[in-house]
Amino acid sequence: MSLLGLKLPALTFALTIERVLNGLTRPFFGWVSDRIGRENTMFIAFAIEAVGIVALSRYGQNPVAFVVLTGIVFFAWGEIYSLFPATCGDTFSPKFAATNVGLLYTAKGTAALLMPFSSVITSMTGNWHAVFMLAVGMAAISALLALFVLKPMRHAHIEKHARASSLDLPYAPVKE
Repeated sequence: MSLLGLKLPALTFALTIERVLNGLTRPFFGWVSDRIGRENTMFIAFAIEAVGIVALSRYGQNPVAFVVLTGIVFFAWGEIYSLFPATCGDTFSPKFAATNVGLLYTAKGTAALLMPFSSVITSMTGNWHAVFMLAVGMAAISALLALFVLKPMRHAHIEKHARASSLDLPYAPVKE
C-alpha cells in the first residue's frame, strides 16, 4: 500500500505508525490533561479507543483504513502511561509516587492474566469479533467510569484532605 508517499506492506506500515503514535500519545495526553483535567482526558481517550476498535472491526479489511485506524487505537492506548501516574500523584501526593505507580502497574500485569480467555472466546465463536466487542464495551465503560465515578470520588478525596490540613498541604489539589 502507498500512504504519504511511502510504499510498504499494510501490516509493516501499521506496526511502524502505531509505535510512533503510541510514543507521541504520552506527552500529548499529559498536555491535554493539564488543561482539561485527568478524568475528562481519560473519557476522551477511552472513547477514542472504543470508536477506533469498532471502526477497525468494520473497515479494517481496507489496507489504508487498517493502517489509519490501528494508529488511532494505539494512539489512544498509550495515554495510560501519562494519565494514570499523574492522576495517582495528584490524588495521593508525590511523596510515595513510585510506590503508588508500581501498584498501578500490578493491575496491568493482572489484566495480562486474562488474555488467555480471548482465545477461549475466539474458539467458542469462531472469530475475533466478540473479543473486539468486549474490548469496545470495556473501553466505553471505562470512559463513563472516569467521568461519572472517578472524577467525583477523586475530587471529594482531595477536598477532604485539603480541609483536614488547609495550612499544611502535602500537595496542591488540581484545579479542573
